[in-house]
Amino acid sequence: MFKIKLGGGKTAEVEESMYWHTTSHIMAQAVKRLFPKAKLAIGPSIEKGFYYDFDVEKPFSEEDLRAIEEEIKKVIKEDLKIERFELPRDEAIKLMKDEPYKVELIKDLPEGEVISFYKQGDFTDLCRGPHLPSTGCVKAVKLLNSSGAYWRGDEKNKMLQRIYGISFPKQSELDEYLNMLEEAKKRDHRKLGKELDLFFFDETAPGMAYWMPKGFKMMNILIDLWRKEHEKRGYQEFSGPQLNSSELWKISGHWDHYKEDMFVLTDSDGKEQALKPMNCPNAIKIYASKLRSYKDLPLRFNDIDVIHRNEKSGQLNGLFRVRMFRQDDAHNFITEDQIGTEIKDIIGIAKYLYGLFGLDFELTLSTRPDDFMGDIELWNKAEANLRDVLDDLCGKGEYRINEGDGAFYGPKIDIKMKDCLGREWQMGTVQVDFQLPLRFNLSYIDSNGEKKTPILIHRALFGSFERFIGIITEHFAGAFPVWLSPVQVKVMPISDSQKEYAESVQKALEEAGLRVEIDEREEKIGYKIREAQLQKIPYMLILGDKEKEAGAVGVRTRKEGDIGQMKLEEFIEKIQKENQI
Repeated sequence: MFKIKLGGGKTAEVEESMYWHTTSHIMAQAVKRLFPKAKLAIGPSIEKGFYYDFDVEKPFSEEDLRAIEEEIKKVIKEDLKIERFELPRDEAIKLMKDEPYKVELIKDLPEGEVISFYKQGDFTDLCRGPHLPSTGCVKAVKLLNSSGAYWRGDEKNKMLQRIYGISFPKQSELDEYLNMLEEAKKRDHRKLGKELDLFFFDETAPGMAYWMPKGFKMMNILIDLWRKEHEKRGYQEFSGPQLNSSELWKISGHWDHYKEDMFVLTDSDGKEQALKPMNCPNAIKIYASKLRSYKDLPLRFNDIDVIHRNEKSGQLNGLFRVRMFRQDDAHNFITEDQIGTEIKDIIGIAKYLYGLFGLDFELTLSTRPDDFMGDIELWNKAEANLRDVLDDLCGKGEYRINEGDGAFYGPKIDIKMKDCLGREWQMGTVQVDFQLPLRFNLSYIDSNGEKKTPILIHRALFGSFERFIGIITEHFAGAFPVWLSPVQVKVMPISDSQKEYAESVQKALEEAGLRVEIDEREEKIGYKIREAQLQKIPYMLILGDKEKEAGAVGVRTRKEGDIGQMKLEEFIEKIQKENQI
C-alpha cells in the first residue's frame, strides 16, 4: 500500500496497482501532448510499475523518454481532477473514433458490459479503473525503457512501442528502487552465467540453455539433493515418454486449455503427437498401470523429465522463461482425508530446501480461473481444503489470495520467495486436483472393498531447476555457498618448483570429496588470484616454498582475502564442515 496526500492535509492509503495505473494514464497524456498522432493501445499496472503501448511512426528514443518525463511532471503539477463516466456502446465508439485500438476493445466487450472512461483535463481514456483522485497525487516518476510489443501479444498483429515506468509517493523510495535496479543489473544471471562458465543461450535454440560443465555440475548437485530428500520421505522416482499422442492430452484437458503452448507434430503414421509441457498425465499412467489399494496411499511419484513449452519468443527471459526445462515435479495420489497432512508435509520439504539457501517464503492461495475445467462443487471443495491448510499454517486471513489464478484443473498454493534485493519470485506450487483422476477413471479399493477415486496433488518446490538456478545466481551474485559451488578450491603454485606439491594437494582434496581445480600456468600469482576471484571460487590455496616445506597451504577466501597459513589437514577439516548440508 502507498500513502498519498490529499487536499486539506488529509492522507489516504491506496493500492500500489491503482497508483501505477494512474501514472500510466498520466504518461499517456504526456505522450499525446508531445506526439499527437500517437494511437493509444493499453496501459495497465504490472507487478512492479506500469507500461503503456502506443502506435507511433518510429520507436521512442532516449531523448523522447526524457521529454515525456518532463511533460509528466507538468501534468502532475497541474493537479488535474480525475473523473469517471460511463457511455452506451455506440457513444463510446463515437468518442474513441480516432483511437482504433480502443474501438476494437469496446467492440470486443460482451453485451451489457459497463463501458467506463476516465477523464483528466484534455485527456480521456477507456478504462475500468479505479484511479487516484487527481494527477497531483503522483509524485516521483521514472521511465525505465521502451521496447517493441505486438498488439495483444500476437506476433501476427502490428508491432507497437511499449514504455515501461515506475512511480512512488516519495523521491527517496524511487531512488532506493533505482539503486536496486542497478544492483540487479550487476547480478543478471544471463551475464553471470557466461562470465562464470555456467550456461549460455544461442540463437539456434531459442529458450533452451546450453549447460557448460560447471553449470551442469551445479544442476546435478541440486538434483542429487532433491532426490535424496524425496527418497527419505517415501517418494518414488519414475520417467515417462517425451512425446505423447494427442489422445492423452485430450483426456487430460491440455488439448483444449493449453494446446497453443505445446509443440505439436505429426508422426510418420500421420498421427498428432505433442512434446509434453507437463508431467501429470505420465504420472497418472504410472498410477493406473496396476490395481491400487487404500493401503498404498499416499502414493508419491516424483520425476525430473525434461519438458517443453512453446513460449512466444518475446516472452523468453534467460532461465526465468524458457522452452525446455526440468521441473522438480511430483504427483501425490491420496485419499480425501489425507489432504491436510500431505500438504503440510510438502510445505515442510519446501521449508527445509529453501532454508539451505537462507531463503524465506510466504504462501498464497490461487483460486478458480475463468476457464476452469470440471464441476464447480468439486472446485469449491478443493478451495475449502486449501483454505483450511493455510488457516492452520499461516493463521486465518494471514495469507494473500490471488483470485482466478489457479490452474484450469484445480486451485493451488503458490510459494513466493523474496531475494536479497527484496524482489519477489514465484517459486513452487501445490495444487489440489479432483478433476484429472475422474477424467482418467482412476480408482483405489477402500477398506470396504469398494472402488473410490483418489485425490491428486501436483507439486513442484523449486519450480524448475533452470529457473531456480537463475534466481539463486542473482540472489548470491554468483558467489554460491561452498557446498553448491561447482569449483570449491583453486590450487595455485607460485612457480614450477611447487608443481609436484600442488598436484599432491589437489589429490588429497579430491580424495576428501572436494571439487578442485589447479592453475599451473606460468602467470604471476596476483593474476591467478584475480582470475579466481572473478570466478567467485570460495577458496584459493597459494603454494610457495614455505608451504611446501611445512606441508601447509596459504589460504585465501573470496570474501576475506588472505586468512593465513594452515596445515593441509586443518584446511580439509574446515572446508568439509562448510561442505555439509
